[in-house]
Amino acid sequence: MTNGLKNGIMKKCTKEKTSTLQLTSEKQISPSTSRYFRKKSSWILSSLLTLGSLTTGIATGNPVSAVTNVPASNNATWQIQDAAPPGLDTGSIRALSQSQVQGFGNIFVKVSTTPEPRLNGEMMRGFGLQFDGKDTFETTQAVNLGGIHITREVKVATGSNWTRFFDTFTNTSKKAVIVDVSFGGALGYGAGSNHAAIKSTSDGNQNIDKDDTWSLMATSDTRQRPVGVVIGKSGSLERMGNQERNPFDTPMAESGNESNFFGFVDSLTIKPGETKSLARFVLAGTTGATAEEKAVKELISLSSNPDFSDLSTEEICSLDNWNVSKLSGLEAKACPSVNHLNTPPPGKTVEPYTTSRYDVVNKSIAEMQRDMEKGVTTSEEITRAYLDRIAVYDSGQFGFNAFIHVADDAIKQAKAADRARKKGENGELLGIPIAIKDLFDTKDMPTTGGTLALEGWQPDSDAYQVAKLRESGAVLIGKTNLSEFANSGGYSESGWGQVWNALYPSKTSFGSSGGSAVAVAASMAAGSLGTQTGVSLYAPSVGASLTTFRGTDGMASTSGVIPLTWGQDYAGPIARTVTDLAYLLNATTGTDPLDMLTTEADSHRPDDWTAYLDENSLAGKRIGYIPSSFVSSYADDGTGEAAMEHFADIEAAGGTMVEMKSPPGGGSSPGGSRNIEGWARYIELHNDFPYKDGNTVLASPRVLPYNQQQLRDTPRMTSSQVDAWLQYRANYKQVIAQWMADYDVDAVVYPGFISDMYNNDGASNQHTADRATGVLTSNVGLPTVVVPVGTNSHGYSISMQLVGTAWNDAQILGMGYALEQQAQGQQLSNFAPRLEYQSKRPQHSYEKGRPSHSYQTGRPAHANSTGRLSEKEYNE
Repeated sequence: MTNGLKNGIMKKCTKEKTSTLQLTSEKQISPSTSRYFRKKSSWILSSLLTLGSLTTGIATGNPVSAVTNVPASNNATWQIQDAAPPGLDTGSIRALSQSQVQGFGNIFVKVSTTPEPRLNGEMMRGFGLQFDGKDTFETTQAVNLGGIHITREVKVATGSNWTRFFDTFTNTSKKAVIVDVSFGGALGYGAGSNHAAIKSTSDGNQNIDKDDTWSLMATSDTRQRPVGVVIGKSGSLERMGNQERNPFDTPMAESGNESNFFGFVDSLTIKPGETKSLARFVLAGTTGATAEEKAVKELISLSSNPDFSDLSTEEICSLDNWNVSKLSGLEAKACPSVNHLNTPPPGKTVEPYTTSRYDVVNKSIAEMQRDMEKGVTTSEEITRAYLDRIAVYDSGQFGFNAFIHVADDAIKQAKAADRARKKGENGELLGIPIAIKDLFDTKDMPTTGGTLALEGWQPDSDAYQVAKLRESGAVLIGKTNLSEFANSGGYSESGWGQVWNALYPSKTSFGSSGGSAVAVAASMAAGSLGTQTGVSLYAPSVGASLTTFRGTDGMASTSGVIPLTWGQDYAGPIARTVTDLAYLLNATTGTDPLDMLTTEADSHRPDDWTAYLDENSLAGKRIGYIPSSFVSSYADDGTGEAAMEHFADIEAAGGTMVEMKSPPGGGSSPGGSRNIEGWARYIELHNDFPYKDGNTVLASPRVLPYNQQQLRDTPRMTSSQVDAWLQYRANYKQVIAQWMADYDVDAVVYPGFISDMYNNDGASNQHTADRATGVLTSNVGLPTVVVPVGTNSHGYSISMQLVGTAWNDAQILGMGYALEQQAQGQQLSNFAPRLEYQSKRPQHSYEKGRPSHSYQTGRPAHANSTGRLSEKEYNE
């Protein structure tokens, strides 16, 4: 932790502690307020004590928590999404051991307030949930949704095998507000042994309705726990919705994959100044043949005698989904006619305005370049507009978390570009703000790889592609968030926060280049650089309805890029259009003397990538497809079929579709740790890297627990292993080239995803989107362009990937351009609207650089974390 950050938190905590003492000295303090401040004061004191033990700079400080694991008496481990890194802060259950629970217990909230607030009807987050070290997570800042202040308390009864969610809704407006709340999430997936079926309900059937007080769900696998939900009093439930797909408008499905997504919907009418609350219990059963029978008995008992012993009288009186008059130990006359709870204030928000006259929303690089050339705008105005949008939309409780660091000299860079243009200089990227994934070395900004283990690390030189962007005159606006070390293709979660989807703001951004994609989709940058080992360019781009390009192995340098798998990692662009991709490829591709893999790049790289952008590039081309690549193994929402419908776009552009059988394999992969080899080559570039090798980095106590490794002595690859790996990749390319030649096809088309997109609070790949298409791009190292082509029937963005043979990169990009012109399928975000221009308002304080997030409190890491498959593991 930097001294500035440490002092800032100390100052903040001291101020809060003083306020707490002042408030608790008042005579007329309510029981609920007193309870809140007692808990908060305890947390502040804990934070003050632990700050003294946190070290400055990189490294060896106390380990930090990543979500929080709480063990229960029946060997269940509840993993709660609190404010600890990655700071998803929804209060939901990320995972429950020996179960298919994936992101359950979240709440979607919709209010009738006018005007409608941003993110109305979406998943609530940003509660500042702090764990007391025992069993309770408490809100430290309310969430403000259209004047309704929302808080959560999550209590894990470790001796009774249940978790209680206590959610309060306080109307701070002057009119009555209808508040719809959907509680739930995913309890399984697919329709097989991992499907969560309704096994029993309080009224004896297998259908959850308004009269039920509890329900029990379980898979057919007795090794997995049944999961029960205590709803409350009979009649309190409004309806059941689909918690993965707008639960207020979409009823819960009765069969198939979507019947795993439970949304328990309540509707509250709240008077001005009134608080109403909802309490739900989630029960974790045991395993084995009698687990369901035991769980039913526990649910009956819990619904009849709920444990509210730790709640104040006022809190119990505010409950809307329980018959308060029948609760043991509470006299009805103790409840006021209008109940009001004093809750913590909401988090600070940034006022939504811009001091730039130029509107950058959904603008392509080509459009902005033309406007600068015509004198319509300047790089300074464009950059300021992006910085204003970052300030408004990327931080705070509803922020996208796309950036880890914002360049403090972005305006200075833009002014330099404007001076260069006045002197007669020009260029495709001159003055264009580009975001850089925080795996790329930057000499003027920290490079963290998404891990707190590298907090404060700043290289003294740029990665090759970053240096080329500077030469082109681009403005490097900041470093984007990612999955720590690029480990996950399903989520972009790091020590600095977790990225949310720009188009579907309750969904995952996918990984690991989620920040790079979201920065472009939310119009916070004109383009970006990301990386891909398995899916990490294409998955975030499909999720954001953007274009991306993964070239042939060696077309672009990875020198100065923190590695995941040497010899398979690829560093490349994400952009709004294929034309913009070509501009970025012109600047960043080619032979790098420091990267042995790029030796052939200059001999294959076109002089100008834009020369291949011809809308007739698909005319006369034979495009292969594999039918099984468009069929999900567990989802049944028609996404693959929707993608296949866009074969018509290829045909309309002059292409011919050719059905193919699955491709041959590449044989056994040779041995050696390509991860450790990558680290060794990266560390060799630096004289002052804070760790001696990759083993030491990955074993740092500051790495997220589910990514942290035991300290190992894994050796680098030998020269023979390096040669064998490179030969394996070369041979695999030849195998695929022969397969394509046998079918006489010029490219093979794959879908992006073959399912809907899912919520951001789970842990497994099955709860992100099904992308198991078998696409050849990364595992072989072939050129691939990704193009959005529209939506599936549920409104989620779908894309196509065109894959070619080695070094056919320019032709493949051209085919992508032709498909783009025909399909016109890009989807735009409705959740980062244009900002009002206000010339007399102060500029947002972005030019000082974005400080590190202060999630950590010095608490020790919790054991038994549930891991995620790396993107490489997912694809192999």
